[in-house]
Amino acid sequence: MKTAGKIVAGVVVVLILSLLVARITGLNPHERIPGLWLSGNVVTTPVTDWSYTDKIETDMVQTSTWYGLPHSVTTWCIAYDGQLYLATSGATVREWPRNVARDPHIRLRIGDQLFDRSLVVVTDLAEKAGMLQARAKKYHQPYPPPAGMTMTVYHVVAD
Repeated sequence: MKTAGKIVAGVVVVLILSLLVARITGLNPHERIPGLWLSGNVVTTPVTDWSYTDKIETDMVQTSTWYGLPHSVTTWCIAYDGQLYLATSGATVREWPRNVARDPHIRLRIGDQLFDRSLVVVTDLAEKAGMLQARAKKYHQPYPPPAGMTMTVYHVVAD
């Protein structure tokens, strides 16, 4: 019994140390493999025009899970009318949109810069259509999206 307790304690210590190292160094996602904490330089100044992201293919978004660890993924970022948007076609099956539905506060990584923001679901049809047109142009996607594809569009807003 004492041996089992030592083994469990050792596993717990290794797990805690691993999470501590990941927290310090960051554990960014890689392509389709999710990560934990995003690393980079935190930007606290307001951004009035996100159109500079037109030259950036992907960003990373960190959300909060129900069990306390962050969940980060690579996404596409779309600038429309100077504002920044994220979109997904898998909001019901992907983890990050479910996390956003529970807690809209996110950390966004663009290049090596980190932005603490919130996501708001876009319900205005004209705004959504304009953003999806900008998405189609940037990523050479069809517009409108194929029939049956449901797109959830998020507006990135300051906290």
